[in-house]
Amino acid sequence: MEFGVFIQGYVPNSARAADPEAEHHALLGELELVKAAEAAGFKYVWVTEHHFLDEYSHISANDVVLGYLAHATERIHLGSGIFNPLPKVNHPAKVAERVAMLDHLSGGRFEFGTGRGAGSHEILGFHPGMTDMNETKAIWEETIAELPKMWLQDQYEGFEGRFWSLPPRRVLPKPYKRPHPPMWYAAGNTSSYTMAARKGLGVLGFSVGSPSELEPVLAAYKAEVVNAEPVGAYVNDNVLVTTSAICFEDRERAREVLMRPQNTYLQSLVFRYHDTFPHPPLVPRWPELIPDPTPEVVDWMLGEGMTACGDPDDVLRQCRRWESAGADQLTFGLPVGQTIAEALESIRLIGEHVIPEIDTDPVHRTSRFRDAAAAAESTG
Repeated sequence: MEFGVFIQGYVPNSARAADPEAEHHALLGELELVKAAEAAGFKYVWVTEHHFLDEYSHISANDVVLGYLAHATERIHLGSGIFNPLPKVNHPAKVAERVAMLDHLSGGRFEFGTGRGAGSHEILGFHPGMTDMNETKAIWEETIAELPKMWLQDQYEGFEGRFWSLPPRRVLPKPYKRPHPPMWYAAGNTSSYTMAARKGLGVLGFSVGSPSELEPVLAAYKAEVVNAEPVGAYVNDNVLVTTSAICFEDRERAREVLMRPQNTYLQSLVFRYHDTFPHPPLVPRWPELIPDPTPEVVDWMLGEGMTACGDPDDVLRQCRRWESAGADQLTFGLPVGQTIAEALESIRLIGEHVIPEIDTDPVHRTSRFRDAAAAAESTG
């Protein structure tokens, strides 16, 4: 199992009340986390793309962030979590161009994660009047198979579809490394996992909360991916899951950080904005907030594997549960609940004590798939 981090520009009102420049400090602080993650041996960073989601995510121009990180890092793979290719958000040709450009700037380290947007507030900002949010699935389906053609065809053959069109054009640049960056899809339910598997896409499982929740969607994915008909040049057989991580030498200090006031506020915002996902019956409706965790709730969370929290041995045991459940990549959302300094400490300790025990392969899993496809292409 490999390891990653993801950043999103979380800027709650409480931070802005205490610091007029909270947005600026949050954005720059998260860049420091990425640099530290690379030094600690994490293999991936994922940078979100969200629009209009106040407090929850202030990273809207993630291509700019990824361009900066391409220069600021050397080894870590840089993923879009996501680029939205719906034509009213980002024209597909421009998405193809950005992916290829980032592949050049990063020396072949770019990972193309894609998806459809986070709920009605975001979707309706670009599609006013849309009454069925599921319509974005048809738009995405029409688009996703065209992107590899733009990279692989010397002159793209053009497209005339229901939602967008493009005459024959040379889409430039072409990716730096053949055949093209690994392709991923942000999935929220079992049917999305199977769809991604059939298309040969890796899954960004941002909605999987515990190892037990992983089991059914992983089984559905792995059963389908062996028979994939990839939309791109190769299959990216990968399931990524996300959780939070607080790792200190002192176990009790880590638990205290987890129980800080408003540490569940981000989760409340998740259900505020991701309103196209099923709403768990025990989660209150916005603006009512999820209560702060009590010691008993923390014990339950740790028992269910819903967070990685404690000393390095604790966090290693918790990560082993995800490994045993079959996750290909475990990605930590940071620095939620921690200061930047505390998150840097967590990253360092995970790099020293956890990653070397689990991820012993120096090569990125996606690089193996991409390199094998390039070799097959050259011999074919």
